[in-house]
Amino acid sequence: MLRAAPLTLEAAPGVVPLPEAVPVAVPPALDSPPGTGAWTVDVPAQRGYAALLAPGLLDAAERARAGRFVRAADRDRYVTAHVALRLVLGAVTGTPPARVAMDRAPCPGCGGPHGRPVLRDGRRHFSLSHGGSLAVIVCAPVPVGVDVERIPGAEVVGHVAPKLHPAERAELAALAPAERPAAFARVWTRKEALLKALGTGLVRSAAADYVGSGPFPATDPAFRLLDLDAGAGHAAAVALLTAPGTAAS
Repeated sequence: MLRAAPLTLEAAPGVVPLPEAVPVAVPPALDSPPGTGAWTVDVPAQRGYAALLAPGLLDAAERARAGRFVRAADRDRYVTAHVALRLVLGAVTGTPPARVAMDRAPCPGCGGPHGRPVLRDGRRHFSLSHGGSLAVIVCAPVPVGVDVERIPGAEVVGHVAPKLHPAERAELAALAPAERPAAFARVWTRKEALLKALGTGLVRSAAADYVGSGPFPATDPAFRLLDLDAGAGHAAAVALLTAPGTAAS
């Protein structure tokens, strides 16, 4: 289980008290440059600072996306997460946050411009997720994905579990009903993190890869899965491609 450093935003453009990154545990063969790590953002606590910083940091596309949210809570979550992301990427690359240039990698499936988010200069790989009251940001030396989710209710588990890998469905079915939501959340965050690292998202079937529902993620030569401590009521996971360009089996 990994721990992420809590990130506090400052009400001053371009300034962030970036805590020491909690290192993402990667296989010894992978290089871990300075700045590799994970950060969490408490959205309700930081949304006021984020709103002050957003006009000077977010680009036109981000501002337009934020403006399309109908629910204020969804807009706050998006703005806070993206302000935090720019501050982190600016700090770890030495770039003014407003000038951090992001793009989309080609989709591995169709080649379209909707793969995982990337830095245009390729100096770091990163991933962002927001769920419930948290946003999580991870930077790594290899393609990476992160996902954070609120622990779901039984209705969500019953609806989504049939879409999982057959072995994961069997594991969940063998548990007592009270244990299934937390186990499902472990599966789903690991799976979402992996699909983000691969750059496919849910275009790739949720049944394609086995990630496991138990206390420890599954292992695979093509990727490394790590659970992230997101605090009570949430589950989170990180996926790193140990063999970039090799699809998970």
